[in-house]
Amino acid sequence: MFTTWVEDFEAEAERRKRTGDPDWTVGARLHPDVVKSVQRFQVGESGDGANLIAKAGGGTYGAAVRLFVAEEQNHSRLLENLLRAAGRPTISSHWTDAVFVRLRRALGLRLELMVLLIAETVALRYYRALRDGSRDPLTAEVADRILQDEQRHVPFHQARLGRVRWPARAFWWLLFAGAVVTVAHDHAPGLRQLGVGPWQFVLQTLEIVRRHGIGDGDARHPARTAAP
Repeated sequence: MFTTWVEDFEAEAERRKRTGDPDWTVGARLHPDVVKSVQRFQVGESGDGANLIAKAGGGTYGAAVRLFVAEEQNHSRLLENLLRAAGRPTISSHWTDAVFVRLRRALGLRLELMVLLIAETVALRYYRALRDGSRDPLTAEVADRILQDEQRHVPFHQARLGRVRWPARAFWWLLFAGAVVTVAHDHAPGLRQLGVGPWQFVLQTLEIVRRHGIGDGDARHPARTAAP
């Protein structure tokens, strides 16, 4: 089942290799509030994925997970280079990421994927806001590259989860509500600079959940997944 996903991840890796990096030498201009927001997302993208890889095991699914983790690590690298192009440092940690990581690691694979799916869903709206609202060409390019990957990550996790029963879905909605409100509040100054109010961010992320049918077992191939 996951052979197609392995092929998709490998094709994307080859495409990235051919395309190369953005031109970092052009520099980036980011509002200080946006810098703080990007720094926090960079921390969230920077994990090594060892716990998820161990839970995934071998076979084609394990191979796909390793390629997924490599894409997430590339997101961290892109954001780090973007901050460097703006003359700003990365940060070593943030409390929201620490809580998220501890929650994920305390669960089995299936529940960890449900928690990870929350982060991917929030990321869809965040990187679209960063792409469309930054008014900086380099930032827009980096955000668009990451967004294209995140659009594939959501159906990838859905494919492994399959149909989620009601008790687990209720748990997911509880975690999702807490996570999206926390992100909207924590990143509110940066989001406003990008033209998105905090409650607008919450409502539009909910719309992404509806559009993708999160947790309903609709394991769509990335080529058939609508862009957010």
